Amino acid sequence: MTLNEYIDNLRGKRVAVVGIGVSNTPLIECLLAGGCSVTACDRRTREQLGEAAARLESMGAVLRLGPDYLRDLDFDVIFRTPGVHPYKPELMAARERGCIITSEMEAFFSLCPCRTIAVTGSDGKTTTCSIIAELLKAEGYKVHLGGNIGKPLLTEIPNIAPEDIVVLELSSFQLHSMKCRPNVAVITNISPNHLDVHPDFEDYVNAKKRIFLEQEDDNTLVLNLDNNITAGFAGESRAKVRFFSRRESMENGVFSRDGMIYLSRYYQVSSIIPETEILLPGVHNIENYMAAFAATEGLVSTRVCRRVARTYGGVAHRLEVIRKLRGVTYCNDSIATSPTRTIAGLRSFTTKPILIAGGYDKNIPFDELAREIVRRVKALILTGDTAQKIKAAVEADLEYEPFKLPITVCEDFGEAVLTAHEAAEEGDIVLLSPACSSFDKFRNFAHRGDVFREIVLRLE
Repeated sequence: MTLNEYIDNLRGKRVAVVGIGVSNTPLIECLLAGGCSVTACDRRTREQLGEAAARLESMGAVLRLGPDYLRDLDFDVIFRTPGVHPYKPELMAARERGCIITSEMEAFFSLCPCRTIAVTGSDGKTTTCSIIAELLKAEGYKVHLGGNIGKPLLTEIPNIAPEDIVVLELSSFQLHSMKCRPNVAVITNISPNHLDVHPDFEDYVNAKKRIFLEQEDDNTLVLNLDNNITAGFAGESRAKVRFFSRRESMENGVFSRDGMIYLSRYYQVSSIIPETEILLPGVHNIENYMAAFAATEGLVSTRVCRRVARTYGGVAHRLEVIRKLRGVTYCNDSIATSPTRTIAGLRSFTTKPILIAGGYDKNIPFDELAREIVRRVKALILTGDTAQKIKAAVEADLEYEPFKLPITVCEDFGEAVLTAHEAAEEGDIVLLSPACSSFDKFRNFAHRGDVFREIVLRLE
């Protein structure tokens, strides 16, 4: 079925789209352009939506806004945004009345004309998807990156050819109750997450399993053998299973031993690349690469795998390697706008980095961050509104020793980067991981990361 045929089938039906967000706005516009009757529902008010509300109404949408946006969902078809749990009473009542509950992503899977590689997991989804896309592009494929990363793809279907490959990051919210059958499914790992939305951990795990439950024996499922939960999924899958592991070898999959990453095909083992040659720092990125190598086995050559691993700097602002200069690695983790994100970044390194931190003050305590800084940082450069608060928290930590962890406070962000540069020696890592929002000096975290990149690229 083509996209036009799909929309033709919806014409004359009462259609609601719940959530006027990044993925659903193009969907609403596409349905309206196709002559469908669409009610767009969102918890935000007209004032909060701003120009988007007026634009959709001018195209013919009926808007249902505010706290009661889910009341009396009397429609034939409802497209659910990933942020709205499918078991909300209002949606369940609509389903009992015979309404079809679907989503932009479920519709995309039913119409996609080419091979799909879909990735989910508690950690590493975005980076693994990006690595897979880079590997495929380097091999010469035309790649479409979407889902929870990139842009919405449903309206792009006319531009997707059968020989292309789609790479999708899928969250538990997207997968929940969704029918999909990716050619290759990848689950990086599973640990408790999003339990503020999922009623319990079992519900979260079951949502993740949706990525492979519709697969058949001509599909492939890539699983983390080192994670007890994902390893157990092998017995529930009809697809061919490939594992990846940093602990064990296997018949089919990718594993690491003595610092070398290997590919195993029916116990025929060949080397791919030493772990130390992967540009992206951190043990977690070794695992992300192993997952990506397993997902693209048979599509991407070992030569291309090595070339990409040695040169790809990663997703912008997420532990992104900007450059290596005279043996010093400069890493941009500007997306770390909270202490927990910075702590996760620090724990991914085996070498103590020179840390640049600080920013907008959200009145969050820094005690736990201070403890990690004392244990895991070589030198601390602070800037922004929270500089003195972080400094005080570090100095108050019982394990803090001034001669082991020098602290410098810089008024200017550029000065902070140059100070870190001057302090760095061969083999060091200079890490921007602010642990704070950026609004004291920048438009957003991306603007802060871009400024960091510009400064680093000018260094000599």
